[in-house]
Amino acid sequence: MLTIRKRFASGTTAKEADHQPRVVVGEEDGVLGCAFSGNWTTRTVTLVDAEMRKIEKRSGFQTLALDLSHIEKMDTAGAWVIDRLVSAFEKKGVEITMQGQGEIASILLGAVGDAVRREPDSGTVRPPNIIIRGLEAVGRRVYEMRDDFLAAMNILGATIRGSQMKLGRGHAVNPAAIFNQMDRMGVGAIPVVVLMSAIVGAIVAQQGAYQLSYFGADIFVVDLVGVLILRELGVLMTAIMIAGRSGSAITAEIGSMKMREEVDALKVIGLNPIGVLVFPRLVALVIALPCLTIIANFAALGGGIAAAWLYSDIAPAAFIDRLRVAIDLSTIFAGLIKAPFMAMIIGTIASVEGMKVGGSAESLGQHVTASVVKSIFVVIILDGLFAMFYAAIEF
Repeated sequence: MLTIRKRFASGTTAKEADHQPRVVVGEEDGVLGCAFSGNWTTRTVTLVDAEMRKIEKRSGFQTLALDLSHIEKMDTAGAWVIDRLVSAFEKKGVEITMQGQGEIASILLGAVGDAVRREPDSGTVRPPNIIIRGLEAVGRRVYEMRDDFLAAMNILGATIRGSQMKLGRGHAVNPAAIFNQMDRMGVGAIPVVVLMSAIVGAIVAQQGAYQLSYFGADIFVVDLVGVLILRELGVLMTAIMIAGRSGSAITAEIGSMKMREEVDALKVIGLNPIGVLVFPRLVALVIALPCLTIIANFAALGGGIAAAWLYSDIAPAAFIDRLRVAIDLSTIFAGLIKAPFMAMIIGTIASVEGMKVGGSAESLGQHVTASVVKSIFVVIILDGLFAMFYAAIEF
């Protein structure tokens, strides 16, 4: 490299003001030395491209020594030309030594080298087979379920401690917020709950009467409607409708606040976002869902009475008399006991999905959809678990 430096110095005195890129090449004891100078940028690197390609074709050397100490400016184009030279000699098994490079040159050469060496690999990577992709999808869902469970437990814990809300009114909980949510989620849902429950009750009675008429057991349609509605369908249909109506609303409201950074603003002013946003909605759901279940039971029984009267000529008075024999308090409470748990699940899942919303409208739509689907799925699973539990304790 001493010989190269001397030749480079003698060549630069005549063109000291010339900033064009140059490369001076020298050979000594199996070492090919290259000293670079000038500005190695996009506009000027084409002047030495042909010369660099000639150097790349040379062979018979054990070491390539590069001197970058006289380079004044360098961008990615200049770094790529030098890296191309290095790559060409590396493929020949030549040892590469480099000296004199500045901090910027080192960063550029490293970044360009990494990018260039990744290009061949990116085209040769084959996607995994369908079994691996399926297992990967299952694994990702398991981790997502774990994250959702931990987030739900965090929200439940913070909700239980909701009395720590700092609303500055001299009391811990704001009843006005809870009653407002009860009005929106409970009173506002009565028409659709009554309509859907009455239709479902009428369909169950009509189908049961049609099948039981073959055996001359039309009166037992009362037992079918009473037990099925009060134990299972009443609370389940109500929970599904609330999950689609109120659960999606909770996710959309919290998600839109998250998008507009209002949740962060609550934290800044010293309020607990979960206590302010989730606590009133969760309490309102726990109170409203059992009440809506009672209303849905009456509506479904009303629909069943009408269908039994039309299809089986069972008078309403006879229907009610038979219903007193078919059911007892355990039948009624078997359904009502599920309602608070389903309300907690719907509110928690809706709040978790709302808190996960990102900064785009697409993210909001995805999490609203996920909120409804997950809530309905978990509610049905919970209903099945309750059925197994009741069967085990003969309730």
